[in-house]
Amino acid sequence: MRTIRLFPFHHRDELQIGITYKFDFELNEFIKNMAGMRWSRTYSCFYLPYSVNNKKRIYYNLKKIGSIIDYSALKNLKVTAIAAPEEKISNLNAQQLDILEEFKNYLLGQRLSKSTLKTYNTFVQRFLEFQKDNLDTITNRSIELFIEKEIAGKNYAISTHRQCVSALKHFATLHRFPELEAEQISSPRKSKYLPVVLSKEEVIDLLRATRNLKHRAVFALLYSSGLRVGETINLQQKDIDIDRRQITIRSGKGRKDRVVIMAESFIPLLLNYLGTYRPRTYFVESPQGGPYSSSSIRAALHHACKLAHIKKRVTPHTLRHSFATHMLENGIDLRHIQSLLGHSKPETTMIYTHVTQKDLMKIKSPLDVSLKAISNSDKSDENLRLSRNISD
Repeated sequence: MRTIRLFPFHHRDELQIGITYKFDFELNEFIKNMAGMRWSRTYSCFYLPYSVNNKKRIYYNLKKIGSIIDYSALKNLKVTAIAAPEEKISNLNAQQLDILEEFKNYLLGQRLSKSTLKTYNTFVQRFLEFQKDNLDTITNRSIELFIEKEIAGKNYAISTHRQCVSALKHFATLHRFPELEAEQISSPRKSKYLPVVLSKEEVIDLLRATRNLKHRAVFALLYSSGLRVGETINLQQKDIDIDRRQITIRSGKGRKDRVVIMAESFIPLLLNYLGTYRPRTYFVESPQGGPYSSSSIRAALHHACKLAHIKKRVTPHTLRHSFATHMLENGIDLRHIQSLLGHSKPETTMIYTHVTQKDLMKIKSPLDVSLKAISNSDKSDENLRLSRNISD
């Protein structure tokens, strides 16, 4: 029996009923498809506006599928007892808030992407909170202490560390503190991990194990066209050209448009999916309309990998890595792959030369060579095996 807890919280200036539970893919899909259901990134839960009818509807719908409902937090609810998010005390004082607002405007003037703007703003806000009132004495050591305690000290990834340094360099460029030399702020070397790649057989196993038609279409598109997950959820139907077997990616990473290929074998699956789900604008849409969430794609992919008995750590980007690697193994020129992936630098695409098996398969291990040589020299023992005991 699955236990589901209902709890009240304020969101979007209204009282909501939050739904939380231990993740279960089928339960997740059931709740997500309930009429009017919404997802809160802030609270990481599905929710409906608080009302007696919605409370009953949630309870009886979940009871039908054999769930245990814990609604004790909703009993004798006093609306005034729940604090709205705007009442939360800010950790920044008036001067810090002004500095942060100025930094936001500076980033807007730099025409950075929304994602980068949000990330940089978050790092600078955390730095201001860490610095407290000592804004006139910011030095290189101030930034080093912040990174030592709040970034490296909390074991954030190297990529996050590098983003933080970039954000603080922008901040230093804007304010030019007398004791701060921005060019002296160093970043750790970028990690050079080899990407996880599925074999061609594993990709087919994954697609066959995906029971949900929508998810199968998404996974097939990610692999067959080498798209990023953000490009997939923002893809509109008007940019899919079935006749020319092409897909136009609008404002991809780095605000660049590009054209990618569409697999001929993907077209029947695409038409089947579009005819069944009938999305209005986007290639894949949420039940409430609008773009599908990347978290739903990740959860569905994780579930499909379990069904396909794939033990590797697979993310949507793994399918993009697999696309590039298999293209290289099929003899496609690296420059074409770079163009299809939307990489600015050929060095980024070169990573796939380290994981391709095209040339590695031709290399013989010295163990195989040695065993073959012994076998050839001793005609009476042609079937020499490592598992056998060799006696004098």
